[in-house]
Amino acid sequence: MTDRHHLLVYGGTFAAVGDRGDISGVRGVGSPEGLFVRDARHLSRWQLTVDGAVPETLTPVADGDTARCVLVPRGGRNEPPAYTLFREQAVGDGSFVESLRVTSNRPVPTTVRLAVTADADFTDQFELRSDHRTYAKTGATRSRQVLEHGVEFTYQRGEWRSVTTVTADPAPDGVEETGTGARRLVWTLELEPHGTTELTLRVMARPHGDKRALRVPRSPAARNDQLLALEGEFVEGVAFPTGWPELAAACARGLADLASLQVPATGPDGEELRVPAAGAPWFLTLLGRDALLTSLFALPYRPQLAAATLPALAATQATETGPESVAQPGKIVHEVRHGELAHFGQVPYGRYYGSVDATPLFLILLGAYVEQTGDTAPARRLEPHARAAIGWMLDHGGLTSRGYLVYRADEGGLANQNWKDSPGAICSADGTRPAGPVMAAGAQGYAYDALRRTAWLSRTVWQDETYAALLEQAAGDLRDRFQRDFWMEEHSFPALALDGTGHQVNALASDAGHLLWSGLLDKEYGELVGRRLLEPDFFSGWGVRTLASGQPAYHPLSYHRGSVWPHDNALITLGLARYGLHDEARTVAHALVDAATTTGHRLPEVLAGYGRDTHPEPVPYPHACVRESRSAAAPLALLTAVGGA
Repeated sequence: MTDRHHLLVYGGTFAAVGDRGDISGVRGVGSPEGLFVRDARHLSRWQLTVDGAVPETLTPVADGDTARCVLVPRGGRNEPPAYTLFREQAVGDGSFVESLRVTSNRPVPTTVRLAVTADADFTDQFELRSDHRTYAKTGATRSRQVLEHGVEFTYQRGEWRSVTTVTADPAPDGVEETGTGARRLVWTLELEPHGTTELTLRVMARPHGDKRALRVPRSPAARNDQLLALEGEFVEGVAFPTGWPELAAACARGLADLASLQVPATGPDGEELRVPAAGAPWFLTLLGRDALLTSLFALPYRPQLAAATLPALAATQATETGPESVAQPGKIVHEVRHGELAHFGQVPYGRYYGSVDATPLFLILLGAYVEQTGDTAPARRLEPHARAAIGWMLDHGGLTSRGYLVYRADEGGLANQNWKDSPGAICSADGTRPAGPVMAAGAQGYAYDALRRTAWLSRTVWQDETYAALLEQAAGDLRDRFQRDFWMEEHSFPALALDGTGHQVNALASDAGHLLWSGLLDKEYGELVGRRLLEPDFFSGWGVRTLASGQPAYHPLSYHRGSVWPHDNALITLGLARYGLHDEARTVAHALVDAATTTGHRLPEVLAGYGRDTHPEPVPYPHACVRESRSAAAPLALLTAVGGA
């Protein structure tokens, strides 16, 4: 059995290490292993040996911001270990630091030969995904240089250059070749009777194009103190519910995670910002939809997230048409990547616009921010961006020509471009995928809310009554069309989508709950939908399933066809409260909080759809992001929806 992976996350940097704190360098199909910065692996091996052997694990790494484990040399019951190794690791911005403390257990002097084998393969994260794709890297070279205090690894491909520097204090006695490209740093340690000695190893990653002046933390303990202070600032001042300690703990855990899930970005004038990343390990970058929903959930408690997200997305808003990136004027970006493959155009995600819903969500957040804070400065500054976003929805987005926001499958990128963006996520009840253009239900709700909120901004901030009236008319027309075209009388429920011919894609899906959040449905329809979502085929006991069970398309371990997503349920809970279904809202909120309580008060990206009646603890989804910003912010949305009930 292989080691579990433990994630250490800060900003755009994460490390995935095993139970012993090692990075094996073996490519798996699950979580990527290594030290990653800006989509590249800057450590692909980091393995400790003592006296030429791998030590045994006495205490494995536990989940937390710092990785700590206790190791001993291999032996038996009659041979107590000669020494004990205490290993501690942490990540900083573009860096990794480890302290190794070796303590003798003998009453006589002891010699210990310690070695750390290190390598950096600079693999792009997209190469480590389990989609079996390969990418040519013509002319790429790797080199290693021994330094006075360690070793430096360099990767060069044309103008692309990345560097990883490993240094140690005290300096190693030698740096050995291994025959594999890795280098082995070795020390011969002389321990006094029951004596202790300590080593500190520091890794600095310098990705291509990153010009920031960064420093490696002095020690894992110092880094942990910094993280605790940062997390404390994020939690401070939030009024947690005293009568519901489990929700309070989930909110505190979520805010602490959001503190470390901030990645660098720039605004329209080049100003430096920090915005919510989507999640680790696969999406530690700016994703438009994720950052917007995270900022919306946190808005009443941490409005600074929205204040950074809005200008960052305005700065990346499309201004021209780009078929490979699915860019169109006014469209808000779906994903921003900084890796080698994006740089050379081998994946389209450098700036990728394959999202039908990020643009209306941008407008929703802008309006909600002004309403929540009373601060009109962002709405004034971003007025051209907001008008361009409305222009995209009416023109390229399809509202004028098709009556709805519409997307088409992108061969080089995403087949589905709403929040359920996996292949096959948009389907009929029998699993059939729609052909041609797709009009997803949830996105129409976002469009409706975006039109109404932007009309309010136009009237109250921009002083443009004519534009406001135009948007209000468009919103009203969309509402009328939707209830006519999407409502399935035989189910008393809206279709998941319309296909290119206007036929209903008839799966019963959780997206209907997003229509409650947006306010798109009439009160009578909304109440029917809200109560339907709490019936046993939808509600697992841990939350509302993405697809109701009993349909042929349902699968409890499918990413979007039967699983339970915390952020999806947070939107549903807000929607239930909006329609006055407060008992139902509390039921969903309690289910999510109970799920969080079983996992240290942290909600993962997604859970399996198995029911609570047969599984007394939530079943994990096997490939979920452990740290995910929308899930981290979801308890805050629950607090908004139901208070401390």
